[in-house]
Amino acid sequence: MKQIELGQSALKASQIALGVMRINERDAKQAVETVSAALDAGINYFDTADIYGNGRSSTIFGQALKDAGVDRDKIFIQTKAGIILKDGQINGDGFKGLRYDFSRDHLISAVDIELQRLQTDHVDFLLLHRPDTLMEPSEIAEAFSQLEASGKVLHFGVSNFTPYDVDLLQQALSQRLEVNQLQFGLGHADMIAENIQMNINGKAEFDTHVRTFDVLTYSRLHKMTIQAWSPFQYGMFAGVFIDNPKFQPLNDELQTLADKYGVTKNGIATAWILKHPARIQAILGSMSPNHIKEMADVDKVHLTNQEWYDLYQTAGYPLP
Repeated sequence: MKQIELGQSALKASQIALGVMRINERDAKQAVETVSAALDAGINYFDTADIYGNGRSSTIFGQALKDAGVDRDKIFIQTKAGIILKDGQINGDGFKGLRYDFSRDHLISAVDIELQRLQTDHVDFLLLHRPDTLMEPSEIAEAFSQLEASGKVLHFGVSNFTPYDVDLLQQALSQRLEVNQLQFGLGHADMIAENIQMNINGKAEFDTHVRTFDVLTYSRLHKMTIQAWSPFQYGMFAGVFIDNPKFQPLNDELQTLADKYGVTKNGIATAWILKHPARIQAILGSMSPNHIKEMADVDKVHLTNQEWYDLYQTAGYPLP
């Protein structure tokens, strides 16, 4: 498995990570099988969040690591915080009411609770889950500095932030924001399409209700790693495009390339993300050991530039 540096953190991890949002749907034995499958595939980076499964996902993941006998020093754990659920979390800090909250007290307590769930004394990365329009950068800076000084968090990042959101926060921090977790894949490639369609008059050939604010180029300029979440979904959790009849031309093209390279369509869809020179880290969301193996089987896939653009176009993104 190829290793990449996340941002400029000097932390080198597998270019494919496993997101454990749905691990709460598995029993203890199945959770161990999921973790073991990821490790066997060369994945050493795991992503969770304090709201996944209302907090249960991190608890089950932490126990699975223990049950599987995983050496904590051989893996990297990332969590996210800042979203308040309407009814709160299981064994959370008592915050309720659907909103975002980047207050110092909540961020610090959220990390402490996550460490208990994960059965570890630190996380390698903490991300702010979604932009809180009421955020006070100076207050976040206090929380980050306290978490860093205590050794509970080693590195920091954000999720779903625009470049201006990143700049607003970064100017108050003594730590670098190393990653930005964004939805990206063949079913959600707007950050590429927006650049390609730059200065095209009208929306006849391409229409999107999402503005990416040139986050792709910004991230490359600032050496900020993009982590691609839900890489096989289209829309906002509308479903997967693999084997979906709504995306027959794309699936036909994926199958052609899968046959050529001796992998599955999942492997080709993953390789499409990893080929981009932005050095994107793909976060897989499957809990199936077989699917994890298929998605991570990319070492022998070397897409040509033409194959990459063919997939892009058959996914529904035209070239002007």
